[in-house]
Parts: sequence; structure tokens; C-alpha cells
Amino acid sequence: MSTSLWKKWLSKITGKSAQEASNEAKQGSDGASASNPTQAASETLNPAPQFVQCISPVGLHQMAYRTWGNPQNPKVLLCVHGLTRRGTDFFALAQAMSDEYFVVCPDMVGRGDSDFLKDPMYYGVPQYVSDIVTLIARIAPKQLDFFGTSMGGLIGMVLAGLEQQPVRRLLLNDVGPRIEFAFLTRLMSYLGKPVVFSSQAEALHYVNSLTETFGRHTQEQLRHLNLPQIIQKDQQWIMHYDPKISVPLMAQNPMTAAAGELALWKSLDSIKIKTLVARGVESDLLSPATVEEMCRRNPYVSAVEIEQAGHAPAFILPEQIAIAKKFFTS
Repeated sequence: MSTSLWKKWLSKITGKSAQEASNEAKQGSDGASASNPTQAASETLNPAPQFVQCISPVGLHQMAYRTWGNPQNPKVLLCVHGLTRRGTDFFALAQAMSDEYFVVCPDMVGRGDSDFLKDPMYYGVPQYVSDIVTLIARIAPKQLDFFGTSMGGLIGMVLAGLEQQPVRRLLLNDVGPRIEFAFLTRLMSYLGKPVVFSSQAEALHYVNSLTETFGRHTQEQLRHLNLPQIIQKDQQWIMHYDPKISVPLMAQNPMTAAAGELALWKSLDSIKIKTLVARGVESDLLSPATVEEMCRRNPYVSAVEIEQAGHAPAFILPEQIAIAKKFFTS
């Protein structure tokens, strides 16, 4: 999306002139005109969080979520983010879909505005599915569709594979039961490592570098996407998630990894709803062979490839949003 079109889009969803919206979006670069510099670039796009209480084997925790659209709309689109991300990733998709849906985007536990778990070994798909079920009970939709990016897609896959599951349609954004080793190698190069920055600009530059695989985006688009990923603490800037989310991954061995993949294939095989796999052409997580096997094993599964994107397409570009809109509303 060109800078001029991006400004017009900001103007449309904020009700401000293009110049006003653009100026507000740029406040985050130095924090000079924002009371909360962490949220400066996204404060006009992301609503204030709400919270739902969830439970784990080690106690209760609060999960944050944001909503777009009419809460009285019986049609709900639930959007769940990737491993180190948060619900604000879906600001563009949520705005675009909010005329058709009440859109709900949680921060999974350990990320963003949600609580951290006392025992990091519970950071895993079973806990996340439990929390999502609690959120669905809070929302009580009459119709529920699910958009899951990476980890969010695994959560959706497991949920949709359960008996009496509530999802009507499922979009898996660049994820399947088999995770490629190349991706895991790249992930472990930064996940869980302590990173501290002296300025917001330095922290944002780092996060932008991690999201180069998301696709071809302008600096303005990356600012909106990634400013919520950093937070200021004790005069320093850090990532806005619990670094201990890496603990269960680090504890895996070949046997447990193989068992996990087998369980995910069983979940996929059990899905009986229309499911779309969106694969970034340059993805290092989801291989063409895995997508082919997913479609072969389950007749409810179809696939589409997204050009000029790796893992995982950000779905902030109009042509990507159009894929989701067509799938969920056709």
C-alpha cells in the first residue's frame, strides 16, 4: 500500500483528516507528542483492552482482548496471533472485517496486556485452547469463525478438531501440523534471549528486523504493526512478552516433538469444517509438501499461496485482507 493510500485508510477508520491521522501515527518515533509513547502509533487504531479470567493448573490469570465492530453482532471473527506477537497485529484486518463481524483479538497469556503464568511449562497449545474456550464462553457467539496465525493457527486447528467444537470456518495463516527445522533454527536464534534497548527507536528497529519475513511493508506500516510489541520499563525498552514462553520449546526433545506433530495431524484429520491454509511463498515454517499433505488428508482443507511473503503474512495489505474476506463471507 502506498503512503498516500495508507494515510487515506487511516483517515477512514479514525474519522480524522489524512494529515491528522498520519501525524498521530508518526508520534511513536520519538514520543515527543504522546503521553504513552509505546502506544503512540497505534492508539487511534487499537481499542482499549478488556479482560477475561482464565484458569491454569497453577491458578487464575487474566487474558486481555480487544474488539472491533458491533458487540451485538451474532457473527464473531476470532483472530489469534503468533508465538511472540499479540492481538494488535490484526488492527487492519479487524477494521476491514468489522462491518461483517464482531472481531475479537486476544493477547494470549504471557503476551501483551495479559498476565504471565507462574509456571512457564504451561505455555503451550493445551493451555491456550483452554483460554480461548473461556473467551468464547464470555462472548457467546451465534456464529464463530477463526483466523489463526502460526501459533494461533495451531490453537484453531486443535479447537476445530474437538467434538462439539464451535467454529464454522477456519483460516490457518502459514502453519500446519509439521514445523520445518529451518524455522525452528531461526526462532531459537532470538526467542527467550534477553534484549534491552536504550531508546524506542532502537527497539522498534530490532522488532522490524524480526518481521522482515512478514512481507513487503512500508516503515509506516511496520510502525503500526510493531510498536505494540515493545514496552518501556525502568527507563529501558524491552519486548512486550514473557521471555519464559521459550521454556517449553527449549525442553522439547525429538521424541516429544514427534508426538506433538502426530497429535496435530490427528486434530487436522478430525476437522469437519471449511478450512483454508494461506502459505507465504517464501515461508520457512510451512513447506509446499506439508500443505499438499494437509489437502490430501482432509477434503475440507484448501490452500492459497501469498506472494512476496514468508512466515507469516501480516494481512495488513489489501490483497491479503481480500483473501480472508472472500473466504469468511462468500
